[in-house]
Amino acid sequence: MSFPNRQTVLDFLKENPAATSKADIAKGLKVKGRERAILREVLEELEREGKLERTGKRSFAQADRPPPTGLVEFTRMTREGDLIGQCVGDNGLFGPELIYGGPSGKSRSRAPGKGDRAMCKIAGREDGEWRAYVVTLLEKRVSDRIVGLYNKTPHGGRVTPASRKERREFLIQESDRKGAKDGDLVVAEPKPQGRRQYGPALGVITEVIGHITDARSASLIAIHANDIPVDFPEAVIEEAKTKQPADVKRTDLTRTPLITIDPHDARDHDDAVYAEELHDGWRVIVAIADVSAYVTEGSALDKEAEKRGNSTYFPDRVVPMLPFELSAEACSLKEGELRPCLAVELIFGKDGHKKSHRFLRATMRSAAKLAYEEAQAAIDGKPGGKAGDILETVLKPLWGAYAAVSKARDKRSPLDLDLPERRIQFDAEGEITGIVTKERLEAHRLIEEFMIQANVAAAETLEQKQSPVIYRVHDTPSDAKIAAFADFLQTLDMKWTIGERPQTHKFNKLLAEIRGGDYEGMIQQMVLRSQAQAIYSEENLGHFGLNLERYSHFTSPIRRYADLVVHRALITAHGFGPDGLSERSAARLEEIAEHISTTERRSMAAERDATDRYLAIFLADRVGAEFEGRITGVTPAGLFVALAGSGADGFVPISSLSDEYWVHDAAAMAVYARGSGKTFSLGQIVRIRLLEVTPLQGGLLLEMLSEPLPAPKGRQEARKALTRESGGSRGHRGGGGGPPRRGKPKFDKRSLPPGTTKKKRR
Repeated sequence: MSFPNRQTVLDFLKENPAATSKADIAKGLKVKGRERAILREVLEELEREGKLERTGKRSFAQADRPPPTGLVEFTRMTREGDLIGQCVGDNGLFGPELIYGGPSGKSRSRAPGKGDRAMCKIAGREDGEWRAYVVTLLEKRVSDRIVGLYNKTPHGGRVTPASRKERREFLIQESDRKGAKDGDLVVAEPKPQGRRQYGPALGVITEVIGHITDARSASLIAIHANDIPVDFPEAVIEEAKTKQPADVKRTDLTRTPLITIDPHDARDHDDAVYAEELHDGWRVIVAIADVSAYVTEGSALDKEAEKRGNSTYFPDRVVPMLPFELSAEACSLKEGELRPCLAVELIFGKDGHKKSHRFLRATMRSAAKLAYEEAQAAIDGKPGGKAGDILETVLKPLWGAYAAVSKARDKRSPLDLDLPERRIQFDAEGEITGIVTKERLEAHRLIEEFMIQANVAAAETLEQKQSPVIYRVHDTPSDAKIAAFADFLQTLDMKWTIGERPQTHKFNKLLAEIRGGDYEGMIQQMVLRSQAQAIYSEENLGHFGLNLERYSHFTSPIRRYADLVVHRALITAHGFGPDGLSERSAARLEEIAEHISTTERRSMAAERDATDRYLAIFLADRVGAEFEGRITGVTPAGLFVALAGSGADGFVPISSLSDEYWVHDAAAMAVYARGSGKTFSLGQIVRIRLLEVTPLQGGLLLEMLSEPLPAPKGRQEARKALTRESGGSRGHRGGGGGPPRRGKPKFDKRSLPPGTTKKKRR
């Protein structure tokens, strides 16, 4: 038998997957001279038989085994939400299917989508699955599918996209509508057409997800458009029904009257609190549901929870991270029922500074389930029901401990941006009954502060025990953002020292000085925009907003995978049981942190999408009405305005402001009329009229009724100088005397079936 032979080559590639080129193989097998010709023939023969795939001009890989690093094309999304891809070779896709596993290392690449290509590191898992970890996203293609509304036409139908960013429409032939009816919400993909077609592309409906009149239509669109996994695999449901908590030694806290304080409609309760006064301070216990006792590493539940990353909260429902059997039942700290928990005992001095803490793996029984409003009413002198029964023994000590801890918090001076939060209210049929601003009670602040203290204790303990940690980090504002913020303040004749490290107390001082003044809204918006985005990281960058050196998420393991990982790390660090954080998972913390940061952003986008649509539905019958609003965004195309009361965002095209020539002033976050110098600025209170509503896209078109305001004196002079130097700034003439209107969003009248009432629009 000649050398090299087929089996020698296959064995070598199996043992040396990184050796993919012909030169690597020849060097590894010590092939020289005439043997190189034999090697070439063997490789070509194996390629013809399909045992090898050509990955490049002179490189090969085993057809049933991907290379350790390669180009991957992501081709489809499973019903469970996994993004699937395959390696790309000279002859197309090859090798086993790969599941997207997140970014590789410290890669900051955006998450890929269906149709994208990326350079990936590829690794096998013990369960036989292959994972692709993105190093660099090479091609960010426009997703080929759209979520939209199907409208019947004489020759089939048309799918109008639900996203304002999506411009494509699909024409649907009768044979491709898959049972879709007029007004159905659908998922559609392009139909292969051979040569390029002009005009709207042909499409195929792949799924009917509901009807535009469904009460939950806004959430359904957001879920499918953002690829939020909804249905749990059967193996996960079965495991949730049968899983029993780990049998480990626990501290007995059943005689401690721990209570839960949550929103009145909360279905899961993952934190409970208790406090008692000491002779020199306070003892506080924060007990958290021991989810790690049920969701063990490597289980079907664990894989699904990691994939989802977190629960997603829509105005009308929740898509949970864990099945109902755990999230609302077995793990939830239900009143009067025995539950495993992971607790931290915190000792504070009378000045509110923490003296010590210790973690316990325990068993508890909630003494009461209270809503925030019930607890607050009892403290305010209107006790009733359970709150009245435990006022002296439980609630007053909690408020006493909080009063002490608040002193230390005030000295710490976390960023004081207490922005209003709105809630959409529904009736039993799913109809919107109103929009209310959530009242910020002292009870909310109490629970929030005790959770922060517990989270800090978790991070401190894991550092002290030299354990791997996933931190919740909020980086210091960048130099560029601070410079832009300082430039903005200068347009208002206000100063901000740059070159110094940003500090929360400086922001708080500024916010206090402008509170109640003309510039309060716009400065609050700019402070918010100057901040970095909070993410998860294995590297401790501190938490700027809370003004804390170290911070982890420990208190919500029912709805956040980060907290579950922290629980496991604490269990391992304390020797609380065998179900802690394994070395294998500890080595993956960077990957996990990147992934759950991505899923969190995905959920936030879906929640915003659904809220925008519900607000549009609510306002659909108010076309022509006038509202007060605040300018929340300024672009060359126009102004974004948040309506008072509902908080809904609408758009005023710059071309509709007046017949003057309008110029965008990026530094001042404003537009101004070049002749008069009058200005519309970020944060300005204005009067507007609602012109059009498109519930499908969640869009509102507005008309400006307020007159622009004079610019600050310093800014007027700067604009005059700029005009002299440049011969005029970039701008746009409004009214009918200028060029065609630009910047007006596309409002499609077909967003709703003809004759649809407000109730049916949902």
